[in-house]
Amino acid sequence: MSDAYFLFIGSCNRKTPYFASANGAGVSVYRFGEERLEATKVTEYADIDNPTYLSVSADGNAVYANSEIFGWREGLVTALSFDKTSGALTYLNMQPARGSITAHNVVTRDGKKLMVVNYGMGDGGPDQSLVAFPFTDEDGLYPPNASIRQIGRGTDTARQERSHAHSVVEVSDNLFVVADLGCDTLTSYRLEGDQLLRLSQTRCEPGAGPRHTALHPNGRFLFVLNELNSTCSSFAVDSGSGALTPIGSTKALPDTHGNHCSDIQISPDGRFLYGGNRGHDSISVFKTLDNGEVELLSSVPCGGKTPRNLALSPSGRHLFCANQDSDQISVFERNAETGQLQDTGVSIETGTPTCIKTSAA
Repeated sequence: MSDAYFLFIGSCNRKTPYFASANGAGVSVYRFGEERLEATKVTEYADIDNPTYLSVSADGNAVYANSEIFGWREGLVTALSFDKTSGALTYLNMQPARGSITAHNVVTRDGKKLMVVNYGMGDGGPDQSLVAFPFTDEDGLYPPNASIRQIGRGTDTARQERSHAHSVVEVSDNLFVVADLGCDTLTSYRLEGDQLLRLSQTRCEPGAGPRHTALHPNGRFLFVLNELNSTCSSFAVDSGSGALTPIGSTKALPDTHGNHCSDIQISPDGRFLYGGNRGHDSISVFKTLDNGEVELLSSVPCGGKTPRNLALSPSGRHLFCANQDSDQISVFERNAETGQLQDTGVSIETGTPTCIKTSAA
C-alpha cells in the first residue's frame, strides 16, 4: 500500500501591499512520500492571480482557488480539475466572488457547494461576506445562489474599522459559522435553498480578532484562533440551532507582544490543536480537555518566517507549515500520544506559500 499523497499549495504571485513578497507560482501540486519524506513536484498552474487560499474536493479531483486581489471590488474563484494519473491541472471555469479580498473557502459536506468568505476592504461593489456557489455536473462553479453581508466594527480602530469575515466552517449539515475578525463575532447561518438564514451570533472578547476555526471531530466544540490578541478560544456547539456557548480562552504564547496568529488545525482524534504564530514565527501546541477547554502545551519554531497556514497529513503523522516569507514549507513529525512536534529538517522550497491542502493519491 502506497504511503504517498498529494499536497496542493496556493501562493501569492501578484504584488500586494500587505505581503512582503509575491514569489509564488500560482497553484502547485506535489506528491509526498511519508516514509522517506520525499516531495516531488507534479505540476503547477500559473495562469491565476494570487490563489492565496484553496480547497480540494473529497475525491481529490477538483481544486477551488480564491484570488485575493488588492484594489479590486470583487475577487475571483477558479475551479480546476486534477487528473491523479497524468498529474494535470485543467481550468474549468471562474466566477466573481461578490466581495473583495476573497479570503477563505470550504467544500460543503454534501459535496454540492463551495462556501466562500470575503474579508472586505473599502466600500462599493457587492460587498458580500459569505457566498454559496453550487457545483456544475463537471465540478465547475455556477454563479452564486445565496449570499449575505455582515456589518459592524470592533475596538481596534486600525484593524476593526468594519466587518472582515475571515473564515467559514460547517458545524453540521448546511449549518455554517463565520469568524469575523473585524466585528469580533461568530455568526451561524443555515443554507436553505437560495437563502442564507442568520441563526445566532456570539461575541468574542473585544479586540480578539477571530480568524480561523477548527471543529472537534465529535462536533460538540469549536476552537477559534484569534489573530489580534493571540489567543485560542473554545465554544460549545448546538448543532441544531447553531448557538455557540463560550467555554474559555488561553494565550497562544506566554508573551504575545508583536504576534499575530494565523491558522489552526486539529488532530484526527481531537486531542490536540496546532496554531501558527506570525511574528513569533512558531507553532503553538494545545491540548483539548474533555469539557472543551484548551491548555497550551508548548510552542516550537516554525522553521521559517511568517507561518500563514498549516496542514496535517491524511494519517496525522506529519504537519506542514507554509512559511510565507521564507519561500518554503517545513515538515514536522507529530507524536500522536503527546501531541508534540519535531522538526524533521525537511522542507519544500516554493515561493510565497499561503495555503496547503492534502489529498489521498
